Amino acid sequence: MRIGGLVPFTTIDYPGELAAVVFCQGCPWRCSYCHNPHLLPGDSARLLEWEAVFEALAQRRRFLDAVVFSGGEPCAQKDLAGAIAEIKSLGYKAGLHTAGAYPRRLQQLLPMLDWVGLDIKELPEHYPVLTGAAASGYKAWESLALIQAAGIPFQVRTTLYPDMPDSHVDRLCARLKEMAIEDHVLQSCRPPPPSADTTPQTL
Repeated sequence: MRIGGLVPFTTIDYPGELAAVVFCQGCPWRCSYCHNPHLLPGDSARLLEWEAVFEALAQRRRFLDAVVFSGGEPCAQKDLAGAIAEIKSLGYKAGLHTAGAYPRRLQQLLPMLDWVGLDIKELPEHYPVLTGAAASGYKAWESLALIQAAGIPFQVRTTLYPDMPDSHVDRLCARLKEMAIEDHVLQSCRPPPPSADTTPQTL
């Protein structure tokens, strides 16, 4: 696992649960408004060891309900399934924040997950200009269909990126409503931290 940071306690990253967040290093997309740009490269000089993270989480079992894997893009990690299994062995619920960049990998993980937060940025045809990846929109929306079919709790989040046209927001919300998506959150775009080294790395 390539781990760029750890938040040992949060009340907002897994609805209704007290959780820790493991930030995975690396993402295949390059959204200009990314809130965690320091997690985009596949490697970093400040990576945390999974063994140390796991031990820290094991010690917090009395205080937490869940562990959320975020990023970056967690599904880019080849060892993610094993990490989720280890977390579950401690009695934690497992949550995932993903942009849906790897639908096939996500499909394999879904039976292990208790909740997913999916970033849907736009309608599929508008993704390439945001992400720099040609087929990114169709992968994200395929991931949405897979999550919905899995029958596990999930939330769709849309960040209102700078200068996002109101017409795009309206069409996106209408499409999700047609799909009977019940939990869709619109969130304001926050500027990235002033320093590339501000993701908490507490153990």
